[in-house]
Amino acid sequence: MHRLQFHYTLSRDSSPALIRNPLIDLLQAVSTQGSISAGARALGLSYRHVWGELKRWENELGSELLVWEKGQSARLSEFGNKLMWAERQAQARLAPQIESLRGELERAFAVAFDPRAHVATLYASHDDALAALREHALHPDAASAHGAQLHLDIRFCGSVDAIRALNEGRCVMAGFHTLQHPAPGSLAERTYRPLLQPGLHKIIGFAERTQGLMVAAGNPLNLHSLADVQRTRARFVNRALGTGTRVVLDELLAHAGIAADTLEGYAHSEPSHTAAAHAVASGSADVALGIAIAAHARGLDFVPLVQENYHLVCLKSALEEPSIAALRQVLQSATWRQSLAAMAGYQPSRSGEVLSLREVLPWWNFPKRK
Repeated sequence: MHRLQFHYTLSRDSSPALIRNPLIDLLQAVSTQGSISAGARALGLSYRHVWGELKRWENELGSELLVWEKGQSARLSEFGNKLMWAERQAQARLAPQIESLRGELERAFAVAFDPRAHVATLYASHDDALAALREHALHPDAASAHGAQLHLDIRFCGSVDAIRALNEGRCVMAGFHTLQHPAPGSLAERTYRPLLQPGLHKIIGFAERTQGLMVAAGNPLNLHSLADVQRTRARFVNRALGTGTRVVLDELLAHAGIAADTLEGYAHSEPSHTAAAHAVASGSADVALGIAIAAHARGLDFVPLVQENYHLVCLKSALEEPSIAALRQVLQSATWRQSLAAMAGYQPSRSGEVLSLREVLPWWNFPKRK
């Protein structure tokens, strides 16, 4: 079984949308012109090139393409004829889909050729407000506010992986979250401080959000704290190592003096707030730590526990890039702040402002200059 691969070209021409293999063009030319040399001339290629390509394809496909008889016009073999038939069938049947595919590609590439459009690649800890921001930035009202259309290319991953992606140049911005006023010596410091460097990184304010317990409607187990979860041996569902919510949970457990292994289900993890909420809604777990909007979307009750800040971080050198400037303008707009405030468990927090690491995370205590 031979597999198919697709390729496309960029052109100013408005020619019909075609998905063609060069072999088909060679066979068509040779069949129509009656010889390799005439077919080569019709294609503007050399005889040697066409002959070599036909031989290469015969070796690749394991079948003869042309019937080579001395003194007679070259003609397609049975296999060659079947290839041409398959091509005609595919083009006739798939023409609408091929044209639709071209339209989708052209719409995507229109961004690259539009000087008013910007693309920002963002790796971030899972957050519903970021997904809403992505849609908001494309809205005509948001575009008119800052004179450009902003496309956020968001890849959700753990907070640690997000900052690593930024440091490795795989994105222009990363999203992570911490408890408000994380204490020096905390797990948050031990996790994020090695990845961030004052003078190299800058924080852009984004949002304040509430983390809490996602429980079944009516809170049948009467869970109001992590101590309740431990005491009742409620089935807990965790988040994966490297996620910001896992860091927050471990900090809360340490503060409450609760050993992680005493939580029933601590080792069971889900990749996102949505997945954790689904686990509770489906009955495979009793409780999870997450955000209000994910709980409400699955018909769950939500018990608030802590407030945290969701941070956006970029390299200081990237602050003047058009995509970052456009993002900051969207974040500072009244329409976005109103949209964010309307989301359950969220409030704007210095949205779009450039902040120093020392101002936001109290882990770097430099002596003041005299």
